[in-house]
Amino acid sequence: MKEQTLQAKAQIVEEIKEKISSSQSMVLVDYRGLNVAQLTELRKRYRDAGVDYKVYKNTMMRFAFKELGLEEFNEFLKGPSAVAFGINDPVSAAKISTEFAKTNDKLEIKAGIVDGKVISAEGVKSLAELPPREVLIAQVLGGFNAPIQGFANVLQGTIRGLAIALNAIAEKKSA
Repeated sequence: MKEQTLQAKAQIVEEIKEKISSSQSMVLVDYRGLNVAQLTELRKRYRDAGVDYKVYKNTMMRFAFKELGLEEFNEFLKGPSAVAFGINDPVSAAKISTEFAKTNDKLEIKAGIVDGKVISAEGVKSLAELPPREVLIAQVLGGFNAPIQGFANVLQGTIRGLAIALNAIAEKKSA
């Protein structure tokens, strides 16, 4: 019986490690005080955004963080903890957690991990303020496009000026 329990715990630790490794970000929250309806709403928001939300025992998370070299995260593992894994993009878990915490003061953001770096609750809130990935890409592409468009306008103006000058010369010679 004890062997089965150890195997089950080792399997949970491996699951946590896999989720941390395959996620672009992770947010640790304290859900204490939320009622069933609020937790259901939070889970629905996470699910709709492609964020994996799970409650693990703190001891299991400590083992996983130790094996991944993220022991500094252990200081945040006090009290009930749930984890939101941002699978598809690094901002979604932080954004949903922060927005939900604004209307439900019982949800407490403890900390997060982005690109293997531990960030504080304030860092999670700052991350949530970033625009979505698509908007960032559009802004970067717009920045690339502006100089090219300006150069094209300069060339177009030069060609137009040359055409006007050639037209004036042609009219002068025909007269």
